[in-house]
Amino acid sequence: MSPIDPLVMAGAWQQDRWSNGGAKGLVASVSLDGGATWQTPVPIPGVSQCSGGTFSRATDPWVAFGADGDLYQISLSIDVDPATGTPGGFGPNALLVSKVQSADVTDDGGIASNEWTAPITIIQDSNPRFLSDKESITAHPTNANFVYAVWDRLKQSTGDVINPERVPGNLAFKGAAMFSRTTDGGSTWASPRVIYDPGGISQTIGNQLLVLPDGTLVSVFNEILGASQSAGPGPFNLSLKRSPDNGTTWLPRGRPIRAAKLLPRTLFTPPPFIGVYDPDDPTRPIRAADVLFDVAVGPSGELYAAWQDSRFSNSGTFNDPGLLIDEIAFSQSLDGGRTWSQPIKVNQTPTGIALANRQAFVPSIDVAADGTVGVTYYDFRNNTAESGAPTDHFIVHCHATCTSTANWGGEVQLTTASFDITQAPLTGSGFFLGDYVGLASSGNDFVALFTQAGSATDPSSIYSRRVSTGT
Repeated sequence: MSPIDPLVMAGAWQQDRWSNGGAKGLVASVSLDGGATWQTPVPIPGVSQCSGGTFSRATDPWVAFGADGDLYQISLSIDVDPATGTPGGFGPNALLVSKVQSADVTDDGGIASNEWTAPITIIQDSNPRFLSDKESITAHPTNANFVYAVWDRLKQSTGDVINPERVPGNLAFKGAAMFSRTTDGGSTWASPRVIYDPGGISQTIGNQLLVLPDGTLVSVFNEILGASQSAGPGPFNLSLKRSPDNGTTWLPRGRPIRAAKLLPRTLFTPPPFIGVYDPDDPTRPIRAADVLFDVAVGPSGELYAAWQDSRFSNSGTFNDPGLLIDEIAFSQSLDGGRTWSQPIKVNQTPTGIALANRQAFVPSIDVAADGTVGVTYYDFRNNTAESGAPTDHFIVHCHATCTSTANWGGEVQLTTASFDITQAPLTGSGFFLGDYVGLASSGNDFVALFTQAGSATDPSSIYSRRVSTGT
């Protein structure tokens, strides 16, 4: 949402995704009426060959409005590695940033492709050992000069690139949390810096940055300890670092603040680490937000987080992974991220149905102007014995004392009719709606931007829904 006009909103997504990663291009769209209508999507120029760039594919788009209403985007551009035939991670890749001036966002009913500035490269790698991944962009809410980018940078050993099976769990594998910023409204970007390096066989992922009302930066990430590309995931932690000076200094020094353990079902199953799955066939995985999360900041600096978690099923007993499902966890901090509440379940999926139909996944979280917290998610409550896996998207909200499950309610189904998730694009890790979807606030309302699967000829489309939660 634009800070200078709550009716102006923006979203971005992949267009023509490849089954083994990335898409032919990225597109963006804006709404000038609070999400009621959206302009025809336009390509983001220069991020892939399809839009005039040099890289073959693009992925992970993220958009943010600056304090002056300028619209920024960051995305990952990747090439296919000729040695392996797979994109990114082990082929050339770069993070690119561009923007549209505020006046161009709203003129003529929305943005045009030629109104984006030429992309600026924040970081680029041609060495197959390195991949910058899961980037996000955040603008300072009151100072238009400052915009921040965070991401993880994966590093593999040379031996692992040549033959991963020979060096499982090698200490050279790591994925530091990275940071860059602009102090001149996007004209230039600082050289990337490490916020936190978790060390060998460990990584960060899902880096997001929030700005508190006093200007403190809070960079949040999933800290995966004891992980490697070949050995699989280790313990997951919702972790963070804080900066009091716009990213110059990051505290605490050394180990980050660990806000909560993340317990997706991924942790408790053997390879291929299936988390969410087709409720009618557990051998068919669904690529969801197993290792990701979403965070938001409230009007008085409250911090909120939501993620997929399996601790609420089977009475929290993990000795039988077959009785575990992912649901939606919530935690909050009222002291700038220093301490966090005990996670609670917030999805309202009925409990008196088959366990597989109770799976809830891909959460998003945001805060309305009046402080109401909203969380969206998908689940399978409307699944039947018929073929296919009917899926729906929901929002639930809390007005006060959100650490109590009793204060979460007002659930609204955002999909007008169930869709079959088994018609979604199929990747190597399952049916795929997206690693994350959008949720923003417009005044005291929420506007969700989410994916629905269609058919073999239209495997996925983007939908929007505005919801008033009331008080």
